[in-house]
Amino acid sequence: MKRPRQRIHLMGCEIDNLSLEETLQTIEEFIASGEPHQHVVVNVDKLVKARRDPALRRVINDCALVNADGMPVVWASRLLGRPLKERVAGVDLFEALMARAARKGWRIFLLGAKEEVVSRVRLLYEAKYPDLRIVGHRNGYWKPEEEEEVVRQIAEARPDILFVAISSPKKERFLAMHQARMRVPFAMGVGGTFDVAAGRVKRAPRWMQRAGLEWFYRFLQEPRRMFRRYFIDDMAFFGMLAREILRR
Repeated sequence: MKRPRQRIHLMGCEIDNLSLEETLQTIEEFIASGEPHQHVVVNVDKLVKARRDPALRRVINDCALVNADGMPVVWASRLLGRPLKERVAGVDLFEALMARAARKGWRIFLLGAKEEVVSRVRLLYEAKYPDLRIVGHRNGYWKPEEEEEVVRQIAEARPDILFVAISSPKKERFLAMHQARMRVPFAMGVGGTFDVAAGRVKRAPRWMQRAGLEWFYRFLQEPRRMFRRYFIDDMAFFGMLAREILRR
């Protein structure tokens, strides 16, 4: 029996007010149904991009499951009087789903990142969970004319879960365009999770995660690459939040 879910409206996006465990239970229901469902995580960067891109905002709001991945998003929900239960980080959800997939026999497909990264993720997790069924993987670099082949490869593998590690908003649009044909019960964009899972990028210490400083730890690892995103593009978030507070 499906449980009713409450969605929080935050800066133009709809976010499901679920804990990590409630999210996992919802995903189990999706997989049991056999019908295609798209998932997305919303962080500061995604909120800013969605405010500027109505098409991306529609894709997010049409997803079957939307989680808040980022403490600033949770804090903003509290300031605006619509508190989310907790942050559901994409990395944590990925790890929990891989463990549960091994127990339940779910079929996994890994899509995205560089070939050496996605291949390493597959090898590491097949070693970590001997019962895990990874039915295919493919890197995230393909030409537009190859996209049909990517869709066909995934559809023929018949995964229960598809993890997509390509950049936003490309991954959201890829899933919105092709999910009906691939018919994956649960498709999830995972951003840089493959780099973390492969050991190429270290995750912030737990105290920094709780303090909402994971972004700063990420910046310290790749300052030249992440400077524009965190210190220029994402600064618009604070203006958006101020306007929402004043509107209240």
